[in-house]
Amino acid sequence: MPETSGSFVDKIVIITGMSGGGKSTALHILEDQGFFAIDNIPPSLLPQLVEVLGKHRAAVLHGVAAVVDIRGDDLLRDLEAVLEGLRRRLTSVTLLFMDASDSALIRRFECTRRRHPLGPDLSTLEGIQRERESLAPIREASDVVLDTTGSNLSELRGRVLESLGTPPGRLTVFLTSFGYKHGIPQDCDYLVDVRFLSNPYYEAGLRALSGKDPAVVEYILKASPAAVEFLSKQKELFEFLFPLYEGTGKTQIHIAVGCTGGRHRSVAVVEWFASRLEQTGVSCVVRHRDIDREQTW
Repeated sequence: MPETSGSFVDKIVIITGMSGGGKSTALHILEDQGFFAIDNIPPSLLPQLVEVLGKHRAAVLHGVAAVVDIRGDDLLRDLEAVLEGLRRRLTSVTLLFMDASDSALIRRFECTRRRHPLGPDLSTLEGIQRERESLAPIREASDVVLDTTGSNLSELRGRVLESLGTPPGRLTVFLTSFGYKHGIPQDCDYLVDVRFLSNPYYEAGLRALSGKDPAVVEYILKASPAAVEFLSKQKELFEFLFPLYEGTGKTQIHIAVGCTGGRHRSVAVVEWFASRLEQTGVSCVVRHRDIDREQTW
């Protein structure tokens, strides 16, 4: 990660709360938004962390999100003092407390088959009650308290971001061209097969070119009567799907476009999609996996 000379961290979200309340989930949600995320750090180390991360680009641009475990009395006092110091130094310091009903927490411990972290000599309910009593002052002092009882991941993501005034990140679309003869990309979410389009490989003047060359693009669009209609309808489908993916909390989608060799048709189609989707504000990352592979049959 490149350093940012003369910069400093000015925003931190400190996540705490009940065991099983969703602290790690909240941390992952903020990490997906670009925050520098760190799990289970003692409160006393937060000032040093903020100082060190002044050279970290993501931390400077988006902020720091840190989960702290404050069940012990000493750590509890540490957090109160640390918060006071951070609020003198930083513009934005938010203490986020993740909570849930006792019954919801019991179910979560049962599902994960884990015992309550306060110790083996307590039942799950006794551990929850003792922890709730210990954390009551921190809950009272928190800037945001989120009760995660009954929330699914998509709902929780929206609530976390809304409570912190953090706009959801835009969907990033990865567009990969490939050749079926070299295998389908294993991590693609959506597959587009363009082998029905006319193949420039069989045109002597076009074989050595790629789908980035205007002559190849022109040939594909003119030689295949349904090409433009197909591309336009596929683009409309993407534009319909993207907000639906964003609504589920997905931050990226990988679309793979395949032809036989991965040099001509798939490359041209990916370039076509990227240029038009970017005009509508969609963030695209283009990769041509097989464009330089030897084209032999």
